[in-house]
Amino acid sequence: MTEPTSHRQLPEGADEPTMSLPIVGDQPTVTMRVIDEPTRVVPAVAPPAPPAGRKRRRILGMPRPVFAGVAALAGLAVAAGVLTAVDVKDQVPLHTRVLGIDIGGRSTKDAAMALAAGLGDRVQSPVTVRVGDRTTTVDPQQVNLALDAEATAAEAAKAGPNPIKLLTGRDVEPVVSVDATKLAGAVAGTVKKAGHAMTLPKITYSGLTPRATYPVAGQGLDQDGAAAALSAGWLRQAEISLPLTDVYPKTTADEVDALLADLARPAVAAPVTVTTNDGAFTVSRQAIARSLEFTPDKTGKITPTVSESKLRAALGDVLAEVEVEPQDATVRLSDGTVRIVASQGGRLIDTKRLATDLLGVLGRSSGRTVAAAVTEVAAKTTASDLAALGIKEKVSTFTTHFSGGEGRNHNIIQVAKEVDGAVLKPGETFSLNGYTGERSYAQGYIDAPVILDGKLVKAVGGGISQFTTTLFNAAYYAGLEDVFHKPHSYYISRYPSVIESTIYYPTLDMKFRNNTPYGVLIDTTTTSDSVTVTMWSTKVNDSVTTEWGPRLGVTQPRTVHLKGDGCVPTTGGIGFAQDAWRVIKRGGEVVSREKFSWKYDAEPHFICD
Repeated sequence: MTEPTSHRQLPEGADEPTMSLPIVGDQPTVTMRVIDEPTRVVPAVAPPAPPAGRKRRRILGMPRPVFAGVAALAGLAVAAGVLTAVDVKDQVPLHTRVLGIDIGGRSTKDAAMALAAGLGDRVQSPVTVRVGDRTTTVDPQQVNLALDAEATAAEAAKAGPNPIKLLTGRDVEPVVSVDATKLAGAVAGTVKKAGHAMTLPKITYSGLTPRATYPVAGQGLDQDGAAAALSAGWLRQAEISLPLTDVYPKTTADEVDALLADLARPAVAAPVTVTTNDGAFTVSRQAIARSLEFTPDKTGKITPTVSESKLRAALGDVLAEVEVEPQDATVRLSDGTVRIVASQGGRLIDTKRLATDLLGVLGRSSGRTVAAAVTEVAAKTTASDLAALGIKEKVSTFTTHFSGGEGRNHNIIQVAKEVDGAVLKPGETFSLNGYTGERSYAQGYIDAPVILDGKLVKAVGGGISQFTTTLFNAAYYAGLEDVFHKPHSYYISRYPSVIESTIYYPTLDMKFRNNTPYGVLIDTTTTSDSVTVTMWSTKVNDSVTTEWGPRLGVTQPRTVHLKGDGCVPTTGGIGFAQDAWRVIKRGGEVVSREKFSWKYDAEPHFICD
């Protein structure tokens, strides 16, 4: 066996030093190259030759194979020393790979650049993930999924050279970050389909009897496990599986039973007396049941509360015995003159504090009395507030006439009364649906014809579109900004074409914005066959007029036979398209020319069979 050598002469013409490393066993000698440094060959000191005629002794009795292994390891140690001597600071060891990209032999800065260049657009591409039997894609930016190339290169350099790994190469794990919470949100829809939601516990009242819903575990995303799986599999796997785990509501079945026994049942066993400096009143068992809540949060944790808003609503007229409601200042018209009615302060029960104190006594069987504070409350709007709005003169008025049935007329008058006196401050937007709320039987409205799905049918609140058109035109001719409106699908001759509006609660609204520096008072008046809306403010425009274009694409009605008790017959009407321009003048000049366009369908001739 040839003895290993630690140094040999450079072959003729060689421009780099080479080094032969001994390998234990029968493997061939591997020659490694040292780069980026001048030649610094460190020769090994050869052992002295034994005296003539004497056999070499085994060191400490070592067998030759063991001695050869030691020598090999010593050679590797020498090689490591050589490489350490020639390695520069912050340099990534040779043959280091990250995600299959070789970044070895470079500075950490160059290695990071090489890694980023090697990955290219892969780091921006959507990632396919599997949750149970469902798949979806995740946008890396959406979940803050990113590779830190600089940190990865730094970690690779920290390890230093390893002679063993120099022979086979070394793979370094990339430094990857991801936001686990954002990842959970991104795949929430898929998780919902793949797993199943937990049943959240709760307690509700049926009359005065509490009813419990007990918790049941569900299956949801393992957030930490999903983040780890995505970090590990990203840029390696075509599809990454995100783990599911059992999810348990935080409030247990035993805790639900304890809430029933300790609070829910005792709470409605007797009323609670509330004392104030202005007198006392009683919170009935029914009012307690309506305002005491055992609603869980999204984790299934129940925290009993008394809802302040529900408590005030449940007490109703009881509070009127000890409260005085504040009265805002209002604007009224008297003989064509704007007058301001002053505001008045009030005295109200602090129901927020009462709700908290009430919860503290509901579990008791005796001592069910709490003291409530009565606080002074100022009006929200004072006379000086209204005076500063500059509401002093009529700026527009619009009237429409009606001759419909009793229900339709009733509804028009009802909504006009509700809107009368509304004040719109500068910059505020008026929403008719938002101002009146649902126009139902409870609010005083009755059945009348409405256009629904292309035909006339009877529904509660029918006829409101006539008031909507009247209000829209008053705002239009006041020069106020149109935020949203939608004309009728069929042309109605009692309305101006194009500049008219329908409405339907809650999906279809009519809105306009006060785009002036002054307040606007909406004044409504009605007769037996007409409704008028007048806007009072300070004039900013000389005039507001309308110019109509011709009717185009006229179509004729068709005859349709309908059945059903809700059918309303019609004579039909033509369809057409038309443009209209709102022209606003100030200082004798046109400052705005706003285009409105609409296409009317031909209204069928409905015959009720």
